[in-house]
Amino acid sequence: MSLRLRLTIIYTALLSGVVLLLSIVVYSMVSVVVTNQVDSELEQSAIQIIDVMRADSVGEIAIVADNMNVSSNLYYQVWSIENQLLDVSDNASQLQGPMDSSYPDRSEPTFKNVQLLDEPFRVLTVPLSVEGDVYGWLQISVPVVDLRYTQRLLIFVLSISALFSIITGGVVGWMITGQALEPLETMAEVTRQITSTDDLSKRIPVVAGSNDEVSELVLAFNQTLVRLERLFNSQRRFLADVSHELRTPLTVIKGNVGLMRMMNGVDAESLDSIETEVDRLTRLVGDLLLMAQAETGRMPLIFEPVEIDELVLEVFEQMKMLSGGTHDIRIKRIEPAIVNGDRDRLKQVLLNFGSNAVKFTPENQQIWFNLAVSGNWVQIEVVDRGPGISKEEIQHIFERFYRGDKSRTRSQKDVGFGLGLPIAYWIVRNHGGRIDVDSKVGDGTVFTIWLPISLAEIPTRPLHTLEQKPQDED
Repeated sequence: MSLRLRLTIIYTALLSGVVLLLSIVVYSMVSVVVTNQVDSELEQSAIQIIDVMRADSVGEIAIVADNMNVSSNLYYQVWSIENQLLDVSDNASQLQGPMDSSYPDRSEPTFKNVQLLDEPFRVLTVPLSVEGDVYGWLQISVPVVDLRYTQRLLIFVLSISALFSIITGGVVGWMITGQALEPLETMAEVTRQITSTDDLSKRIPVVAGSNDEVSELVLAFNQTLVRLERLFNSQRRFLADVSHELRTPLTVIKGNVGLMRMMNGVDAESLDSIETEVDRLTRLVGDLLLMAQAETGRMPLIFEPVEIDELVLEVFEQMKMLSGGTHDIRIKRIEPAIVNGDRDRLKQVLLNFGSNAVKFTPENQQIWFNLAVSGNWVQIEVVDRGPGISKEEIQHIFERFYRGDKSRTRSQKDVGFGLGLPIAYWIVRNHGGRIDVDSKVGDGTVFTIWLPISLAEIPTRPLHTLEQKPQDED
């Protein structure tokens, strides 16, 4: 049974219950009102008859009026205490007995529905008493054929109305439910298409102006598809990039091994080349493992107070050694500052930016570090006078395996894997900070690292923003 049919059945069942209850209430109210009108007429007529009756000292009942002014459709009988018929209306003379045979048990005025002359009657039995002693009974009745007909007609009308309402409600409920569940059917169809074609670019159309739960589900499903598509594309790109990065060093190693076999001896230059490529593979595997830990949230970060100014000085000394004196590396400004973070990972970030500056900056050009405190933030700048980065490339430099224009490097050996900046970006972001990039082609690049002094109280972002924040990798 489909969801649409189940919802329609439930809706129709609830509507049927409401219509049935309403019909019962209407029928009961109409019946009570009409019956009360009949009873009121009987009571008024009974009072008129009793007003013309008299009882003597021995209990004999006599009617003192020759002609009682009662309606012609009323039937009445007067019975004595000895169950003798004392008086009867002309239209009731054909009755063979009392209208209500249980009248001797009546000590209070009582209404009862009976069948007389093959027709329904409403009978009122009134005990005739004087000073508490009962001397007889008055029975007065009226035919209720019209009342019964009205009740049957009302039942028929209510039944037809209820049936029409239930059928109409069921049809309308089926249509409304179908319209409401149409996005779910579309969602199921899109899911089947994705399963059969592996095409995650498909989306479920959203009805404009709709703001119900189904629309929210459709939007959430579309967002899930977008994320899945990005993840699968990222996975495909990752596999392609890793395959490419592995192919080059393996090809070099295989070529050198083949060369030494042809020479029937060990060649020192070939061994150096193999060692270099093995080192590259080792770094690649290490970076890949680190990136995988970062993306899955399993990279351990040990937070403790870190004197960031001392860390900058350490990186400064290592950069001078890495440069080998070919660059003018300086610290132009440094202020004492303490941040709460993982010292080793923060050092890795600074080394990454410093090594990139050395890699892309021509010899004899300046590279300098700045460290300043701005409110509750620590600002670290790594500035170089390299070829700069175009605005188009800035949007991609934090993507995995992105390496930009290779012509900006000073030699082929300086070409990296494109994983350093994504790892640095993840580390800084998980310290509650961010990285800004300001670069102009031909005029160098400024990387600005913002770190909060305390993770327990991270203020709003600084007003100075050099460029838009790079997109997160999903």
